[in-house]
Amino acid sequence: MFRAIREQIETIFREDPAARSVLEILLCYPGFHAILLHRFAHRLYKLHIPLIPRVISQVSRFFTGIEIHPGATIGRRFFIDHGMGVVIGETTEIGDDVLLYQDVTLGGTGGAQGKRHPTLGNHVVIGTGAKVLGNIRIGDHVRVGAGSVVVHPVPDHSTVIGVPGRVVRVRDQVHEVLEHGQLPDPEGQSIEDLRRRVEDLEAQLRRVLDRKGDANDG
Repeated sequence: MFRAIREQIETIFREDPAARSVLEILLCYPGFHAILLHRFAHRLYKLHIPLIPRVISQVSRFFTGIEIHPGATIGRRFFIDHGMGVVIGETTEIGDDVLLYQDVTLGGTGGAQGKRHPTLGNHVVIGTGAKVLGNIRIGDHVRVGAGSVVVHPVPDHSTVIGVPGRVVRVRDQVHEVLEHGQLPDPEGQSIEDLRRRVEDLEAQLRRVLDRKGDANDG
């Protein structure tokens, strides 16, 4: 347990430049509290102890604003930045070195039994407000842009944005920081392409009308 606490503190120092001291992390980081409480609840859940794991989960939710079902499996060095509104479902599986921002949902779809929540690989970053839904796999080194809704599997080393989420970038063996301000904008690009095509058509139409006008004058 002490090793897990130390590793979690080191992870926060690495991921969050705002962290100033160990005491600040111990007192002021709800993501830190939620993860530690979840690891304790998850152990009890695996031992098939009834009710108590869910009670711990609800207490954690009350104090941190982060809801993690005790059945969720979470790897090492997991970090929730800010965290308010984060929801992680029962059959979610999360790899190592995963980062979630606030208001992320790792949820299910429908009322199916069994595995119904996402599986995240290693070194995954999920941006603010993103939703990853259903029994799908998000590959290693994937970046999901803020506000995206992902309902289909995502290959390794990809960047996903949009509603529904679409892969807009694939890079081999490259570990990137999620730069929200530098993500591609396929919708904006499509609109810009349409605008240019309309301008081209208008220019062609003007030329045709001008030629007809010249012919009539002649």
